Amino acid sequence: MLFEEEKTYHIYNRSNEVVFYNRSNYIYFLKKVNRLIRPYADILAWCLMPNHFHFLIVVNAKGSQRISELHRPQVQQLSKNLGSLLSSYTRAINKEQQRRGKLFAHNTKAKCLNDITQNDNILDNCFHYIHQNPVRSGLCENLLDWEFCSVLDYADKRNGKLVNKQLAYETIHIDTDNFLTQSNILLDERLLKDIF
Repeated sequence: MLFEEEKTYHIYNRSNEVVFYNRSNYIYFLKKVNRLIRPYADILAWCLMPNHFHFLIVVNAKGSQRISELHRPQVQQLSKNLGSLLSSYTRAINKEQQRRGKLFAHNTKAKCLNDITQNDNILDNCFHYIHQNPVRSGLCENLLDWEFCSVLDYADKRNGKLVNKQLAYETIHIDTDNFLTQSNILLDERLLKDIF
């Protein structure tokens, strides 16, 4: 993955099996995100699902900085940290669940959303898609019923520290007075293909 400073990315990964078995797994993963990702990117939205995750981020200077490693010369800090996040989480789950092998079946994807000119609302669509994911997947009926999603922070139901709400308000067309109504609007499926 190659990241550019001040660009916005939809980062996601899906597994063919469960990756979060219980509440403590979600919390453990989020603590790792806070330590390994948040210093290198502003998180605008996030959602953890039983078998996958989504993040909408804006990369900062430290995240796009290249570092030298023996086996990967000039790897970027954020890319390295994403790999560390997933590999260390996999090791912990393998130990806890007495399993072996890969946990995430696919490579993590990072789609840059800044360069898509045919979809003016791509950031808005991605932001709301991430928050609607638990409802769209049938895990709950109400956006506020899924604990592991930043929608609770924007709805002022939790004072989470992962998201940069101020940057999101400046970047995305969020109606702070009618956030939940806006968040529940059906998204155009044709436009969603651009976020992947």
